[in-house]
Amino acid sequence: MRWEDLTSSQQQEVEHQMEVISRGAVEMVPADELKQKVMNAVVSGKPLGVKLGLDPTAPDLHVGHTVVLQKLRQFQELGHRVQLIIGDFTGRIGDPTGKSETRKQLSEEDVKHNAQTYKRQIYKLLDPEKTEVYFNSEWLAPMTFAEVIHLSAKVTVARMLERDDFTKRYHGGLPISIHEFFYPLMQGMDSVALNTDVELGGTDQKFNLLMGRTLQKEYGKAAQVIMTMPLIEGLDGVQKMSKSLGNYIGIDEEPNNIYGKAMSVPDELMLKYLELATDMADHECVELKDGLIQGRIHPRDAKMRLAHTLTRMYHGLEAADAAQQHFVTVFQQRTLPGDIKDFILPGEELENGKIQIIKLLTLLGFAASNAEARRSIQQNAVRWNGEKIIEIDSDMTPQTGDIIQMGKRKFARLRLSSGHTHDV
Repeated sequence: MRWEDLTSSQQQEVEHQMEVISRGAVEMVPADELKQKVMNAVVSGKPLGVKLGLDPTAPDLHVGHTVVLQKLRQFQELGHRVQLIIGDFTGRIGDPTGKSETRKQLSEEDVKHNAQTYKRQIYKLLDPEKTEVYFNSEWLAPMTFAEVIHLSAKVTVARMLERDDFTKRYHGGLPISIHEFFYPLMQGMDSVALNTDVELGGTDQKFNLLMGRTLQKEYGKAAQVIMTMPLIEGLDGVQKMSKSLGNYIGIDEEPNNIYGKAMSVPDELMLKYLELATDMADHECVELKDGLIQGRIHPRDAKMRLAHTLTRMYHGLEAADAAQQHFVTVFQQRTLPGDIKDFILPGEELENGKIQIIKLLTLLGFAASNAEARRSIQQNAVRWNGEKIIEIDSDMTPQTGDIIQMGKRKFARLRLSSGHTHDV
């Protein structure tokens, strides 16, 4: 199919789709093949199969995951179908991307539990009618050992060591298990099994995505185009959003938590979150950006817009309005200081994700002893996100962005460090 063979209306539709698809993407490899695939789809009326793989290594999705989910939703709105792969088989190995050590393998029970949670959460963003959900154990589990050897023969060790994380571990003398080399091969076989046209992933997934393209050619299939999307920094403003780093906003969290965490997003990341992780229209993002630059919009107001939008996306308008009112009542009307210091709460201080309030007050340095911490609680001088702590022996579940207050002058904003959850 050639461009000049298309009608004027077909050309306009292709241009429109390419504009929507490419918006926000880091790379499209190769871009000319993607345009050809879109052309064929427009002329034939046959939708593209657009794939995303998710390994259920933890039970909850966070805002960082939604960057690619938002792009999938755009493909759906253009008439294409989504191939969502729940990596119940690959999840037992764990993608080593970005890791400095071999990742702990999950049990089959953990994977199944997390997979079911994923299926429920993704429909907060995707249209169920246009989403095909697969478990890659369907085609990976039945493979014989001979077939696995045949697969592994298609890629050299030198090619595998092109992956940055493998290279660093190899030169650093850190172990690399043989089974980790099979992860990109298995992800590539997902594309072979489903005849995928386009595969999406974060920029850290480029090697794995290209492997799908390589294996499709090896198995005599049409090669997929890959698209990489930006990674979103977490609430610390530095590292990629991750549950294990505690710098995340979970899409299944309570409305007040989502709203409160979004209000702690660094100012310089507000627009990135709005553009990549929300359903806000482009012209609205441009208006906000211009307003911030020109000083017509206060950063706090823009951040409240972000917080309200994220909460509304996952809990509805009524819940978002209530969360915003709660924030205004608890935080703004209590005139919290603008220079609240962050406190990094080590994961090893938590027990099953919880910490005793007395212990936390001493860790913060708010109280010199447990006795002083108890007295402060008894005197109604301790607040957690604006709510008075009444029970002396309360076990609290801290989240990044929580505000702890003792008396009128002692404030701290919690940041959770790694070591208390698994990454996703």
